[in-house]
Amino acid sequence: MLKVQQIHKTFNPGTVNEVRALQGVDFQIEEGSFVCVLGTNGSGKSTTLNAVAGTFLVDTGSILLDGIDITSMNEHQRAKYIGRVFQNPFSGTAPNMSIEENLMLAMKRGRFRGLGWGLPRKLVNEFKDLVRPLNMGLEDRLENPIGKLSGGQRQALTLLMATSVKPKLLLLDEHTAALDPKTAAKVIDLTQEVVSRDRLTTLMVTHSMQQAINLGDRIIMMHKGRVAYDFQGADKKRLKINDLLGLFDELRRKESIDAGVASFLETSYI
Repeated sequence: MLKVQQIHKTFNPGTVNEVRALQGVDFQIEEGSFVCVLGTNGSGKSTTLNAVAGTFLVDTGSILLDGIDITSMNEHQRAKYIGRVFQNPFSGTAPNMSIEENLMLAMKRGRFRGLGWGLPRKLVNEFKDLVRPLNMGLEDRLENPIGKLSGGQRQALTLLMATSVKPKLLLLDEHTAALDPKTAAKVIDLTQEVVSRDRLTTLMVTHSMQQAINLGDRIIMMHKGRVAYDFQGADKKRLKINDLLGLFDELRRKESIDAGVASFLETSYI
């Protein structure tokens, strides 16, 4: 279970570049739930994910994962509990190391690392069984540098790496945004399969309304650093893309009205 409680984050406070990125973000994700987070650029969706991952520490508020307060933990400490797949297919892996070496490192996440044989034959066979269902022929290329793979192959492997040791929380940061449509569809299918099979508690940031409609059991829509809408259960199942478009338009209209009122009040006191 993930509890995000009234978190705030301001970048460059007190300067002309001040950005109030998160303004009281508050939500809870039950164990095994698959949540999609939508929002326009600057809405705070990726900032929220980065706050949970520990990319930076929040100014106020708290973040708890399965009852563990991770608010003050840095990113590498949280990695013991969290698996993450980045937007860039070339992030989250060691490009000059082989596929099998990257998988080995992923399996050691959060565990003691001592000296010993790095890749026993039994483990190599396990890796072959792990990647074979991808149908990418990678089981015969485990010694190849992972940096030589295509974006789709690398993203599929990164997903396997993030979930090889079942994490308490899986973070997906627009993980298909840099892929072509065909490859993106394949990675999404793999995502759905892995999350469903292992009942992973998942937070996925996406720009794709179609993905948000089709995947998971809940949609959180963010705007201006806040949770604007939260749909789950039957309400989520009834949603269509046109409904989401209408909500985005409603938020823009409200923002325009609020700006107009503020401008009127300003001029009224001049």
